[in-house]
Amino acid sequence: MIVTMLRFTFRDGMTEEQKAEVLARMRRTASVESVSFGTVGHDIGDPGEGYTHAYVVGIADLAALERYLHDPVHVEGDFEILPHVAKLASIRLSDDTDPALGEKVMALHLAKVAKYPEWGKLIESLSGGRIPADA
Repeated sequence: MIVTMLRFTFRDGMTEEQKAEVLARMRRTASVESVSFGTVGHDIGDPGEGYTHAYVVGIADLAALERYLHDPVHVEGDFEILPHVAKLASIRLSDDTDPALGEKVMALHLAKVAKYPEWGKLIESLSGGRIPADA
């Protein structure tokens, strides 16, 4: 299982209705076929870290991760979601003991960037100029 958690906060000036719409889009992405489990909600961690919400998905394996990354709901959703995010941090973990898993996951993300360069630019704008392996 590959688990990805995104902690984020919305851009200033967004209404509660706009936030609810973005969260609904995230829930739609978290429920695509390749996702084993997912949830979207309030971040209840340390408020001093500046995150207000979180997105978590569990994905069974690399094949499912590749389907997830290229699912039209995910690709299109990111263009609807990410422009509303001010701050984003990602955490990834797995129970897979393959020592090369991180490299394999990164290769899938880089392939997505190659296929969707505008997506890559959007992710880089939120992650300090790098492509996180779990976006």
